[in-house]
Amino acid sequence: MLVIITAERPDTPDATQLIDELQTHLSAIYPIKSQHGYSAQKLLAENIPFFVLRVDGTPAGCGGIRFVGKEFGELKRMYLRPQFRGSGLGKLLINHLEKFALENGINLVRLETGMQQTAAIKLYESEGFYRISPFPPYSNDPVSQCYEKSLSSPRT
Repeated sequence: MLVIITAERPDTPDATQLIDELQTHLSAIYPIKSQHGYSAQKLLAENIPFFVLRVDGTPAGCGGIRFVGKEFGELKRMYLRPQFRGSGLGKLLINHLEKFALENGINLVRLETGMQQTAAIKLYESEGFYRISPFPPYSNDPVSQCYEKSLSSPRT
């Protein structure tokens, strides 16, 4: 199994399909006011670094990271297609985004997920994320759960 994670524009066909699948899934379980995902256009407009994970050439997942100054990076549009879950690929994608954050001088990563995303929450917690109070713009959303993780600088 060949796994590759590449930087990619979020408006490419593979990236758009992954983003759309995630949005379809979230739309089925959360009200519109609790859907905080970014469209491909918003990811581009805000110049958010975005990555696609492929397994043997097949798009399997995606994720981006929004830098909030030098304060923290926020994981955005994290998604792994159902058939690829439970294989360690989610951890690979998170680790890739964390490394990218460190390479850009960011030592703290945050994320928001919905309370119904139990598998995602389990993954984040297994990767060392801990629950924090909601940060803006999620402060007034009763279904949002926010997490953060301090990153260590890479050893030299």
